[in-house]
Amino acid sequence: MADPVIPEGGFWPAPEIPQPNIYPMEWRVETEKLAAIYERSKRLAWNPADLPWDGLDPDDFTRAQRLGVMYWFSVLANFDASGPAVFARATIQAFEKHEEDPVRKCFFSITRDEMNHEECCQRTIARLWPGGPLDWRPADVLEAAAHNNISWLYHNGGRYWTGYNKAVGKYTLPVLFTSFMMGEMAASTLFRGMATATTHPVFSEMFHRIGRDESRHLQICMTILEKEWPGLTDEVKSTITRQLRAGFVFLSMILWEPPRGFWELPPYFLHNHRVLIDHARDAGLGVLSYDEQAENWRTAMARIRTIVNRWGIAFPAIPELDIDGVNVEVTDPEDIIPVF
Repeated sequence: MADPVIPEGGFWPAPEIPQPNIYPMEWRVETEKLAAIYERSKRLAWNPADLPWDGLDPDDFTRAQRLGVMYWFSVLANFDASGPAVFARATIQAFEKHEEDPVRKCFFSITRDEMNHEECCQRTIARLWPGGPLDWRPADVLEAAAHNNISWLYHNGGRYWTGYNKAVGKYTLPVLFTSFMMGEMAASTLFRGMATATTHPVFSEMFHRIGRDESRHLQICMTILEKEWPGLTDEVKSTITRQLRAGFVFLSMILWEPPRGFWELPPYFLHNHRVLIDHARDAGLGVLSYDEQAENWRTAMARIRTIVNRWGIAFPAIPELDIDGVNVEVTDPEDIIPVF
C-alpha cells in the first residue's frame, strides 16, 4: 500500500468556508434530552395510509356535511400544508448556523411529522370532495361560499409564506422557538379536544396520532427554550412578546376565529365560515363550539403566559379573550412566524 504524499513545506490549508454554510460537517451534542426525543420520534413513526380510510364513506354524510368537513380540512391545510416547508427551511438554517446535531435532527423529525399531517388533510379532502380544496366548480350558493372562503384563506397563507421567507433568517433561536412553541401548544390543545369530541373512528384515530406528534413537538420547543432563554436581552424579550401576539392572531383562524390584524378577508367571510363550520360540526367531526374553542385557547394562553413569565418576558394583551398584558399590534406578514 502506497504512502501518502507529503509536500515539501507541509500540507496546504484549505480555504476558509464562507458562512452561513452547511460545511464543515459536525455532529456536536450538547443537549442529550433532545437526542433522546429524536430517538423516540423514530420509534413512534406512523403512516397516514394505514388509517382505516375505508371507514370514511362519503355516503354516510349529506352533501352539506361533506362540504363542511372538506372546508374544515382546507382551513387546517392552510396551516399544516405549510408545516413541511416551514420546518424544512428551518432545518436548512439549523445546518447553516451549525446548531448542535440534535437540534437539526429534531427539526427533521418535525418536518416528517408535518408531512404526515398534510397527508391526512389531502386524503380526507380527496375522499369526501374530489377536486378539493379549489379544483372544482360550485353548484350552489353554499358551495360558492366555501370555494370563495378557501381562496381567501390561501391568499393569506401565501402572504404568511412570503413573510416567513423574509423573516426566518433574521431571528434567533429563542424567537423562532417561542413562535414554534406557540403553534405546538395550540395544535396539541386543538387535537386533544377534537380527538375526544369526534364521533367518527377515522377522525378519532387521526387526531390522537397528530395530537401525540404535536405534544412531542412542544417538548422539543420547550427543551430548546429552557436552554436558550436565560440571559435574553430586553430587545429579544420585546420581540418575543410581539411574536406571542402574532401567534394568537395567526393561529386563531383554526383554533377559534380570525381576529383583527394580519388577516385580509372580505366582510362576509366570517359569517360564511361559521355556517360551513356548523356543517362540519353536524357531520361529527368534533369541532368544538365557539365558547369551548375560546376556553381552550384561553387555557393554552395561560400555560404559555406562565412559561414566559418565568423568564421575565412580558405577555401581550389578548383582549379577544379578556387577557390583559402589553398592547401589541400585528399587521405585517413578516411578524408572523408561528407554524402549526
